[in-house]
Amino acid sequence: MSEGKTSRIEGFYKLPLEERVKVVAKWADLTEEEVKTLLNFGNLPQDIAVRMIENVIGGMTYPFAVAVNFLINGRDYLVPMVIEEPSVVAAASNAAKMLRYGKGILAEAGPQEMIGQIHLVKVSAPQAKVARILENKRELLEYASQQDPVLVKLGGGPRDLEVRIVETSKGPAIVVHLIVDVRDAMGANAVNTMVEAIAPLLEKITGGEARLRIISNHATRRTVRAWARTPAENVGGLEVARKIEDASILAEADPYRAVTHNKGIMNGIISVALATAQDHRAIEAGAHAYASRTGVYKPLSKWEVDEEGFLNGYLELPLQVGTVGGATRVHPVSKIALKILGVNTAKELAEVMAAVGLAQNLAALRALVTEGIQRGHMRLHARNLAIMAGATGDLVDRVVERMIRDGKIRYDYAKELVEKALRGEPI
Repeated sequence: MSEGKTSRIEGFYKLPLEERVKVVAKWADLTEEEVKTLLNFGNLPQDIAVRMIENVIGGMTYPFAVAVNFLINGRDYLVPMVIEEPSVVAAASNAAKMLRYGKGILAEAGPQEMIGQIHLVKVSAPQAKVARILENKRELLEYASQQDPVLVKLGGGPRDLEVRIVETSKGPAIVVHLIVDVRDAMGANAVNTMVEAIAPLLEKITGGEARLRIISNHATRRTVRAWARTPAENVGGLEVARKIEDASILAEADPYRAVTHNKGIMNGIISVALATAQDHRAIEAGAHAYASRTGVYKPLSKWEVDEEGFLNGYLELPLQVGTVGGATRVHPVSKIALKILGVNTAKELAEVMAAVGLAQNLAALRALVTEGIQRGHMRLHARNLAIMAGATGDLVDRVVERMIRDGKIRYDYAKELVEKALRGEPI
């Protein structure tokens, strides 16, 4: 950074978009072409973008694809996926084809309940105060219900109140869990409004201070399960099926492997989450917390071969998703994604996402135990390198084929090949 630059910019958020861009362009010495690229909002209208988050200076587009072949609960789906990683969509489509046996992948989501937390500190005689809170449960639930009459009218709203004591380094704290059926919303806004509303009542009941009042993204009451059974020949034979089982067992035994195992699952789930404008950070946090619920990080899925030689997969995790509210109904592309999926409820969306996660997991495990994960991945990676090196049109494919043939899938070699081709030399 050159002398005199400072990121302390008074009133930056108040500036019009064009002025903010000028400030950043001057800061980073952006060219006119770079500014033009930055201001290409793609399929997100600029007037919507500037209202979604703060300090907007441009847009960024990721590829939007559809995975094919999915049969879930006996129904066919085209699944929208947004991701930058090569081979993920192709792998999901391929694994979905392997799992079309019977009714395909089966999935079931439970109640769409979220947990709102109020942490009360500086409470004397905490056990007695827990009893007082429970004595007032009905009134607290009724007051929480009044905060969102629309949700209640739709059949949702507060369902229960749970109380526990946790020991902290500063002494005991009372944690109140407000259980809310959020129906087809992700639920953060509704739940946060409710816990903030009842916090003063809890302070009055306990004599303590409500320090934190917010939703928990450890959505253990919003779990979804997906499972599938397919003949071993669909995945390449019994030997391959048993190797997939072995890979699953290794993930159970080794947390270092379990993390990568779960990353493969999340490749599928988060791709759908991005396409439908979900809070993917909440989904990731909740999934990994669930994987650690025993005190040891474990895989979210399990694969095993049964006595008939069928490969069986099972996945369980919490999914906090919505089909109403938030960016899901603001971003024009997320609306299209939901239309392509043909889902109307958060429950069905969660079931589809879990099914995609299970298929993605199968694809990764099968690749690992057969040709290796890099074979399909590197061809697509080579395309990216060729484009980065300046190849366009047919030259992209020529550069890719030469890199693969020579076993040199590197940017420097792609650059060398492109420069040769542009000079008219054969590659």
